[in-house]
Amino acid sequence: MLQQTQVVTVIPYYHRFMERFPTASNLAAAETDQVLHLWSGLGYYARARNMHNAAKRVVENFGGEFPQSVEELENLPGIGRSTAGAIAALSMNLRAPILDGNVKRVLTRFHAIEGWPEQTKVKNELWQIAEQLTPKKDVAAYTQAIMDLGATICTRSGPICNACPLNESCVAFNSQEVEQYPGKKPKKKLPVKSIAMLIFQNELGEVYLEKRPPSGIWGSLYSFPESRTDNIDSSISSLNGFSITENRKSLNPLRHTFSHYHLNILPELVSVKKNTNAIAESDRWLWYPLDHSLEVGLAAPVKKLLYNL
Repeated sequence: MLQQTQVVTVIPYYHRFMERFPTASNLAAAETDQVLHLWSGLGYYARARNMHNAAKRVVENFGGEFPQSVEELENLPGIGRSTAGAIAALSMNLRAPILDGNVKRVLTRFHAIEGWPEQTKVKNELWQIAEQLTPKKDVAAYTQAIMDLGATICTRSGPICNACPLNESCVAFNSQEVEQYPGKKPKKKLPVKSIAMLIFQNELGEVYLEKRPPSGIWGSLYSFPESRTDNIDSSISSLNGFSITENRKSLNPLRHTFSHYHLNILPELVSVKKNTNAIAESDRWLWYPLDHSLEVGLAAPVKKLLYNL
């Protein structure tokens, strides 16, 4: 669940995105760079790409109207079983179970289900319970209620158990073990990787950015050219299209953490002379002005480095 300060922080970005793309048709017609630029500040750029692709499919296959079944919803990019169930239950009042983070927390405490909820065995058990509890009538009201219960009463820390309407039957509450549920994710030491980011800056103050492939980390976002940390000189000399000057500076390193590893980034600032006759701008790379006037999606560490230049 987002903390209050996090919600306040992301609301302006969310409104900016929704104002530009109020319908699936608007979103489907947009360029990917524009979508990713307006998503900046909301994180998880894969969600923006999935929303964009889902909107295109809704327009192409359903005439711009959202599909009316859980199965069809699940087939849209980025929509899993729980999200499809929430859309169906809340907007269509269809009987469909959900299992978001708040619901998992309520169910694991109420039934004292041990183990990390994302483990296959535990998750399957929670889905069975969610299916059994979902009513045949007033599905939207039930779905909103159990989500709100987890978000406001059965919170991750400091749950307000005395105000909970289910406390008399809650196994964890009656055994005074509420804080033990849900089970914690098994700790795993994250590996560390290192790369060099080459910041080529021309005489106009612009920096050279390349568009990353659609798949993989920072998919379709713009980033600096990368190099192995032991191969920086060779990587710099192999890049054609502008003349390298003697001005070069190693900037302060930074660390960016993904869910599955830490990435140590060594930024190398290199002054260059732009040669427009050698390279024409394309949809694969661009010269980015430091006034941030171009609307393109930027990888998080790239944005941080740009603002520090």
